[in-house]
Amino acid sequence: MSKASASVFNLEGKKVGRIKLPSVFNTSLRPDVIKKAVVAIQTHRIQPQGRDVMAGKRTTAESWGVGHGIARIPRLKESRRAALAPGTVGGRQAHPPVVEKKIRKKIPKKERRLALFSAIAATGSKEIVAERGHIIDEVPELPLVVTDDLQNLKRTQEVKDVFISLGVWPDIYRVKESIKIRAGRGKMRGRRKKVGVGPLIVISENGGIIEASRNLPGVDVAYVKDLNPELLAPGTHPGRLTVWTRSSIEELRRWDGGK
Repeated sequence: MSKASASVFNLEGKKVGRIKLPSVFNTSLRPDVIKKAVVAIQTHRIQPQGRDVMAGKRTTAESWGVGHGIARIPRLKESRRAALAPGTVGGRQAHPPVVEKKIRKKIPKKERRLALFSAIAATGSKEIVAERGHIIDEVPELPLVVTDDLQNLKRTQEVKDVFISLGVWPDIYRVKESIKIRAGRGKMRGRRKKVGVGPLIVISENGGIIEASRNLPGVDVAYVKDLNPELLAPGTHPGRLTVWTRSSIEELRRWDGGK
């Protein structure tokens, strides 16, 4: 996966020069470390949950004791209906979740750095990107580096035209075709649609590209400084189709001492 340089393309998809790639792109692929880092990030969004200590216990139910020919579970007064015990209607849970449970996973700083570098390097491999499911038949080269004019686009139609020129649009069309309406209660809770993962645009500064790309399904825009393993390897799978701006590559070079 070792690469020394990459072509730079303009917004019309024409090659306008070459750029030396930072040594980050020579990092070996470590899917095990990437998965560990992505899972750790995912756990940071989980909200601790517990139960009211009195849940299911607000009742005067008592056991009748022995000698009645029925189970000794608590029952409501002047009734044979069971209550309070686990397994009864409105009863307490046997083993409810507790807020003290440790759900936030941590990862050593060096492993987190290795995971990020490895995920970045994976974006430069056609085999890994294609294996992830992205359609890259018309993409001229990976890593795909574009001039900084991309950052200054203001309209969605302009972004679409650039993606068509660069051969990235078929992958966005794949995402559009995969959108599905979620079944069940999730539709009522802000998760109505399932949308696949499309290209990632990495920028150094925003001249309008974030707003212009907002309505394209599956497309994310991120600053270089905000990159993390989950953005580059959603679902723990490395090789996301990534569009780099020239300045973002230069900024990336400073991460490894300017190499």
